[in-house]
Amino acid sequence: MIKHIVLWKLKDEANGRSKLDNALQLKNELESLNGKIPGMILLEVGITMAGDDSGADDADVILYSEFENTEALENYYPHPEHVKIKPFVQSIRTERRVIDYQV
Repeated sequence: MIKHIVLWKLKDEANGRSKLDNALQLKNELESLNGKIPGMILLEVGITMAGDDSGADDADVILYSEFENTEALENYYPHPEHVKIKPFVQSIRTERRVIDYQV
């Protein structure tokens, strides 16, 4: 199994919306991928509980996902449902950190 974790720091405002509104939209859009990506076992998204009190080193949103194998993860990146979300993510984020590891 492969675990894929992404952390994002979001802009305070983007697309005329607040950080929290964008975080909630990101959560909804990403979680809508459940059941649509072959080989994806699980995908969940969390929003920091710190809210507006988050510090410079804090992430605002985390994606935690599990894939059957490396091939499934590699097929996730170009999947059309995943690709549709990317422009929105790029418009609201200031930082992104990713780790993939095998268990």
